[in-house]
Amino acid sequence: MSRVRGPRRLSRLGHRAPAAVAVTVLSLTASGCVVVHGEREVLPATTPAEAARALEQFTAAYNRADRAYDSSLDADYVTGALGAIDAARLKAGRVNNPGGNSAHRPLTLTDARFTIPKKAGWPRWFVADAKGNKGGNVRWLLVFLRYDLGEKWKVAYLTLVAPGKVPEFKKDADGLAEAVPANTAELALAPRDMSRAYATYLQKGGETFAPGAHTTRWREVRAKNASRPGLARQYIDQPMTDGPFAPLALRTADGGALVFFTTRHYEKQTAAQGTTVPTPDKNVRALATGEIRQSLTMEFISNQVALAPPRSAGGSGGSQVSVLARVQGLTSARGE
Repeated sequence: MSRVRGPRRLSRLGHRAPAAVAVTVLSLTASGCVVVHGEREVLPATTPAEAARALEQFTAAYNRADRAYDSSLDADYVTGALGAIDAARLKAGRVNNPGGNSAHRPLTLTDARFTIPKKAGWPRWFVADAKGNKGGNVRWLLVFLRYDLGEKWKVAYLTLVAPGKVPEFKKDADGLAEAVPANTAELALAPRDMSRAYATYLQKGGETFAPGAHTTRWREVRAKNASRPGLARQYIDQPMTDGPFAPLALRTADGGALVFFTTRHYEKQTAAQGTTVPTPDKNVRALATGEIRQSLTMEFISNQVALAPPRSAGGSGGSQVSVLARVQGLTSARGE
C-alpha cells in the first residue's frame, strides 16, 4: 500500500467531517485462473469455481491477519481502498495490542453469489455478494481484481449494502455480466467522473447525488459539528481514480450501472487559543505522528458504491446518482 500524503493546508469550510474513528473493515481475495489469448479478446474475468476459491482464500487470509493484528498476513489479498483501510486498521491494532487480537472472532461469508463480467484487457475483475457474520443483516459486496494472469486476486472494494438494495445485473445467455467503460456516455454520470463529482458535492452541494445518509445527511452532520464553539473544523475532499483506486462499474438490468469508487477525506481540528484538541481515541493516537496539542489532522480513505441511472434519450441525466453504501477508515493522523 502506498502512503498518501496530506495537503499542506486545508481550506476552511462550513461542513462536518466523518468521526475520528477508524471504521473496521475487512478484506478478501484469492488466486484464480483464466485463459487469455491477448489484450483485445473479450473474455470472462474468471469462473464461478475460481471466484469461490478466491473468496475462501480471502477469508482465511483476513482471519489470520485479524487474529495477529499483522497486515503482512493478508497484504497479498487486498489493494486499493480496502488495502489502505485494512493496513491502517491492523497497524493501529498491533500498536494497541502487541500480543494480537484477544477479541478475534473469525469472519465467515456464506450464501455467496458471484457476478462475473466479460471484458477485454486488464484489469480483470468480478464481484462477490455474500452474507457475513459481522455487521448485522447486510450483504457484503467485494470487488476482486488483478492485472496479470500470474497475480493473486485482490480485493479493492468492500461495501456493506442493506438486503434488497443490490440491483439486478444485465447478463447474457451464459450468465456473464457487462463491465461498463469508465468513460461511457450512456449514464447520467460516467464512472470516471464519479469520484471527482462526489468530492465536489461534499464541498459545495448540488443536485448530482440523491438525498441520503452519505450525501445530504453527511453534509448536515459536518455543518452542525463545524459550528460548535472552541474547536474549529476544516475539511477537504479529494478524488482517487488511479490504479487500484480506479472506478469499476457493472451494467444493471435497467440500463444504468452499479459503480464502485474511492475518495480521500481530511479533517483538521484546531482548538481555540489557550486550549488543546480533545484527546482522540486510541486508534487515532496509534496512527498519529507529531505531538497533538492545538491541532489534529486526520486522513480517511472511503470507498462507495452507487447506482448511476441511464442517460435519458434527450441527453440529460434524467435522475440523480444514489450512493447505496460507504465504508471508510482512518489511514493516518498528524498532530501539531
